Amino acid sequence: MGLIDIGANLAHDSFDADFEPMLHRAWQAGLEAIVITGSSFDSNARALALARQHPGRLYATAGLHPHHASEWSGELAAQIRELAGHPEVVSLGECGLDYNRNYSPHEEQRRAFEAQLRIAVETGKPLFLHQRDAHADFLAMLREFRPLLGAVVVHCFTDTREAMQDYLALDCHIGITGWVCDERRGKALFEAVPGIPDERLLIETDAPYLLPRNATTQRRGDRRNEPALLPWVVKALAQARGQTEQHVAAISRDNARRFFRLDA
Repeated sequence: MGLIDIGANLAHDSFDADFEPMLHRAWQAGLEAIVITGSSFDSNARALALARQHPGRLYATAGLHPHHASEWSGELAAQIRELAGHPEVVSLGECGLDYNRNYSPHEEQRRAFEAQLRIAVETGKPLFLHQRDAHADFLAMLREFRPLLGAVVVHCFTDTREAMQDYLALDCHIGITGWVCDERRGKALFEAVPGIPDERLLIETDAPYLLPRNATTQRRGDRRNEPALLPWVVKALAQARGQTEQHVAAISRDNARRFFRLDA
């Protein structure tokens, strides 16, 4: 199928015991590349190390998730700048704002987010963003920096149709996960995704989280999500958008190649 998973947390310790078999399942399921999400000092380094072990198939991002915003420091800023110079690191982030769980105070989240927006401006790297229950502040900050930024994706989008239109108006890409496969909490998203233009659609698993509820191929009793289940996201998107699975696979793959400059 030639799929690209733009966001999988493969530095997570739940993959330590079966990393290579997990990758084999992904390739067998039709994936051609996976971008490993960096979200902390340790996971940034781990994501790069894993990407180097599988050149041309695995790539990495480097950033600080808003949950960890209290850890922002000069050392972390220096690490992200340094990692941005490696060809395997194809994007900055995961960064943004999360007012849902509030693991870090809002002020510290905004400080860390602004610092990473500035690094993205400096480096010209694409930006991999996170927003949950923080649309107004997130949009205001993104709008301020958007003219200076390169490509931007709002990853794991689960917000309203109106929020989606706000991001599309800023020329952002939208990343869709297995949330769209959930007929309960994902119903509004399922109804909204036809509004994403073909050229702005990206797909991801956010593994090990957000196991697609429509998946019938995961191992029995295993609630861990993994990249091999990305085709189930494609299936739900095709149903929602009135397109073929082949079309959704092709446009999202081509968009990912352009977004992350994988053909450069």
